[in-house]
Amino acid sequence: MPIDPKNYAWLDNAGKVVPPLPRMVVEARSLVGVHEAPGAVDNPAILKWAGEVGLNHEYTADSVPWCGLFMALVAKRAGKTPPAAPLWALNWAKFGDPAGQPGLGDVLTFIREGGGHVALYIAEDATTYHVIGGNQSDQVCFTRIEKGRLHSARRPHYMNQPASVRPYIVTAQGGVSTNEA
Repeated sequence: MPIDPKNYAWLDNAGKVVPPLPRMVVEARSLVGVHEAPGAVDNPAILKWAGEVGLNHEYTADSVPWCGLFMALVAKRAGKTPPAAPLWALNWAKFGDPAGQPGLGDVLTFIREGGGHVALYIAEDATTYHVIGGNQSDQVCFTRIEKGRLHSARRPHYMNQPASVRPYIVTAQGGVSTNEA
C-alpha cells in the first residue's frame, strides 16, 4: 500500500523543521519510484544494485524479494556496512546497534507470513510505523506497517549522530501493508 511521497514533504525542510537527514534516508528517498518489472522481465536497475553491493551471484531476478538488496544498497551508498547475508531481511537485526525507541533512519525488521521485511523508519502514528523500503508493493515507496509486526529496531553506527535521528509522530494516512513479499 504505497503512500504518496508528498505526505513526507516535511523531510525536505532539512535544517528548518528537521535537521540534516541521516544519509541512509537521503539515499533511500533518491530511489523512490523504482519498480520491479512485471512478469519474467527484470528491471536492469535492480539487478545493477546487486552488482554494486557485490551480490550479483546471489541475486539474479527482481521476482526474488529484494528489500534486503535495497537496504544493502542504501547502506553501502551511505558509507555503512551491511550485515552478512543482507538479502535475508531478518539478518538486518544484526546491523548497527539496538535502537530502543526507533528514530528517523533506523533500520526496522518485521515479521511477515513466510519470512521477514526490512525498511527504514521515517515516522509513526499510534498503530503503525511509516517506513521507506524496497519491494513494498513491488517498488521503492513509503508505506505503513503495524507496530505489532516489529522484530527489531537497529541504529546505524554514527561518528556524529544527526540531531534528526529521533521519533516523529504523524497522522495516520494511507493503507497499511500486510505482506511485502
